[in-house]
Amino acid sequence: MTKISNQFASIAQVTDQYLNQKSTDAAKSQGLSFEEILKRKQDVAGSTELKFSKHAAMRLADREISLSAEQSERLESGVIRAGEKGIRESLVIVDSLAFIVNVPNRTVVTAIDQGGADHAVFTNIDGAVIM
Repeated sequence: MTKISNQFASIAQVTDQYLNQKSTDAAKSQGLSFEEILKRKQDVAGSTELKFSKHAAMRLADREISLSAEQSERLESGVIRAGEKGIRESLVIVDSLAFIVNVPNRTVVTAIDQGGADHAVFTNIDGAVIM
């Protein structure tokens, strides 16, 4: 922290010296607007990659479920289709696997295989996609 010396005659001089300094923000030095910076951040955060929550990853491991590349592609395709229909919380069924997906966040919340889904009740969903 910088100490303020006694060389100032008024509080206005202190304010001018320490509080009205130009920002050295890289975005400002590049001349980017707030809108451009926000768009860049959203593009990075809004990638199309499907994520698995910690809970879903644990369920996959516990139930020894592994997805093939083709199944992963179908799951992602199902999430895209759910989003196109305005579904927010979707049940996506791929072969004998069921996934609950938060569509806006593109996050798999949980996963169930056929053995676990025999008498399963799915709640808090507003749509289903069968792939």
